[in-house]
Amino acid sequence: MPNRYLIANWKMNLPPEGMDAFLGAMEDADVAVAPPYVYLKDVVTSAPKNVLVGAQNCADQKSGAFTGEVSADMLRDCGARFVIVGHSERRNVYGESDALIARKLALAIDAGLMPVLCIGENQAQRDGGYATAFCSDQLRAAAVPQLANASEVVIAYEPVWAIGTGRNATGEMVAEIAAAIRDALGRFWPADLARRAPVLYGGSVTPDNVDDLLARGEIDGFLVGGASLDSKKFLALAGAMKTRFATQ
Repeated sequence: MPNRYLIANWKMNLPPEGMDAFLGAMEDADVAVAPPYVYLKDVVTSAPKNVLVGAQNCADQKSGAFTGEVSADMLRDCGARFVIVGHSERRNVYGESDALIARKLALAIDAGLMPVLCIGENQAQRDGGYATAFCSDQLRAAAVPQLANASEVVIAYEPVWAIGTGRNATGEMVAEIAAAIRDALGRFWPADLARRAPVLYGGSVTPDNVDDLLARGEIDGFLVGGASLDSKKFLALAGAMKTRFATQ
């Protein structure tokens, strides 16, 4: 059975209540936090032992003359245990291609980090009826040789059209894509890794829609943006997951 994750992606923000207050509230919750680079060591030091700490991005090169970049090895040295690669904002705001994201995935695995690989379609692709094919193609493009050495890779499904737009994917939509993701993993990735890969949802999840997203049992957790900046909202998501998975 895949592991389950609830990951806070703070993006270029800090919790208004303060990092220490937020992390202190997580003392009894099995969650993960991805702070901005410059706070990574602070969060590693301050977070309760049950909180997994990682980074929001990494460079697509191991080292060299790449001003402003941070390598996967450097993240690991700072105490990171996972790294998000291919987030929709990296793909769509910064123009990162499938090939570049594949390089990041490979380097993350080589560095001993657990990659959280983000995929997802935009509005035109969904309206055109090829959301599942597009997501499958993204997974095929990420089938790097290093996957054979990975202990775990997490997949986060992020429908671009549902991030920061006020529109939300329904549980039925997410379940359909999650099934397509597992099918594509089985076709393109090493079999054992594919069977164990958790599938998360990352499109504007809140305490108001979490139960619908969990109801069909197709996903293994969430990659959370806005709601991850409020400890009460984030803990509400953790509580919903605990209730949903209590009997499994």
